[in-house]
Amino acid sequence: MVDRSVAQDLANNSIERGDPTGWFEELYRIGETEPCVVSWADKRPNPHLVSWATKNKLSGRGERALVVGCGYGDDAEWLASRGFGVQAFDIAPTAISAARRRFPLSRVQYLVADILSPPTEWRGSFDFVFEAYTLQVLKGEHRAKAARNIASLVKGTLLVIARAREENEEEGMMPWPLTKSDLKPLLAPELGLVQVSLEDFVDDENPPVRRFRLECEKSSLNPDHKKT
Repeated sequence: MVDRSVAQDLANNSIERGDPTGWFEELYRIGETEPCVVSWADKRPNPHLVSWATKNKLSGRGERALVVGCGYGDDAEWLASRGFGVQAFDIAPTAISAARRRFPLSRVQYLVADILSPPTEWRGSFDFVFEAYTLQVLKGEHRAKAARNIASLVKGTLLVIARAREENEEEGMMPWPLTKSDLKPLLAPELGLVQVSLEDFVDDENPPVRRFRLECEKSSLNPDHKKT
């Protein structure tokens, strides 16, 4: 069983003092000497990204990809191995420093940035945007704002993976699972994304976790595409 107590305490304290994201850097600093506290860092690419990419024959061919909340860099490196030119960012400078140490010869551009206020030049710039487990550690208006900002960066395909729950279920402790309503800001009409698929599945973790895997694409790529 993964112990998330340190992350949960840091998150709750940070949110209470009005800082929804400051706890990430605190956690990664602790993780420098106690790696187990960064519970999502298993030093491998996300298996739900890998299975989706394999099924869909994902190939970068020099296109631009962005990894949101990249942590220690495993997803970014995997996408680079598929032929993408990858930018990857995290709000925690310690995480970015660790990623650069882990992959000193990497072609990935690792950056410190905040999804609540991303660089304006990123808007509509990426052929493939990947977000896993970032929205589920934000709450309320910050989650919705992050979702809209993520969607605004896409000019091709967006893939989002998150814990899932029903609207009437308790959100419990961090990470806070998303409802289908939490996905709606990603599909705000003014942002131009359409839903290609939404998988609602239970993974093979111990204990199993219910997840959403949402694929969207920029509607201008396919004007005749119908939302499913």
